[in-house]
Amino acid sequence: MYAAERQRMIVALAHEHDRVSVAELADRFGVTTETIRRDLELLDERGILQRIHGGALPRATGIFAPELGLVEREGHNIPQKTAIARRALEYLPAANGSMILDAGTTTGQLAALLSDNGPLPTVITNSVAIAALLSGRDAAAVLMLGGRVRGLTQSVVGARAAEALSRMRVDVAFVGANGMSTQHGFSTPDLDEASVKQAMVSIARRVVALVDSSKIGTESLHCFAKLSDVDVLITDDGITDRVRAEFIEQGVEVVVA
Repeated sequence: MYAAERQRMIVALAHEHDRVSVAELADRFGVTTETIRRDLELLDERGILQRIHGGALPRATGIFAPELGLVEREGHNIPQKTAIARRALEYLPAANGSMILDAGTTTGQLAALLSDNGPLPTVITNSVAIAALLSGRDAAAVLMLGGRVRGLTQSVVGARAAEALSRMRVDVAFVGANGMSTQHGFSTPDLDEASVKQAMVSIARRVVALVDSSKIGTESLHCFAKLSDVDVLITDDGITDRVRAEFIEQGVEVVVA
């Protein structure tokens, strides 16, 4: 059994039984206790399990965690999201270019930072909030995707939005994610949201993911991009050296805001 497969089973057992012990896991998988300790330390570092003496507990993250709405998420990790958005300004295309702003709180921070002094790239978005914010700025040309509005995230989702994107080609896509791991890539809980995000990634010459470090190690149900699909990850200094090295090894440029 590969280590990644064993670790996925350990996470499932932790959620099923509310805790796991080193001795029981070593016996179950036929490996040494030292191997299990390394597994648990890695899962703790990635924020998936909480290491305790003799074992580990499940964290309230991952595919088992409830999805938070836009309003709830707006109050989380504000300094980190603001710092990430500021660094993202360095990756804006030229004024005659085009970019996607995915629905989300960190991309919303980026939208708020866009200057009104001079022309901006054409902005395509599926975010009701971002479209409303930028529509009042003379310097911004905003294209709002059509489709069903998902109330929880105030984002436009569905086949119409994905089809419209498939007919486009943009310079840069700024996307967010609910989860991010080396095994599962970039993920989100809702299938319709994942489909739109996947379409965004597929039409961009450069993909820039804006994800704070609290999402690292979290795996939501639907993967919308592999690590190799993303060119740049902008995150905060909560990312560990080990995880950063893993992303770089997969060809992702990691920028710490």
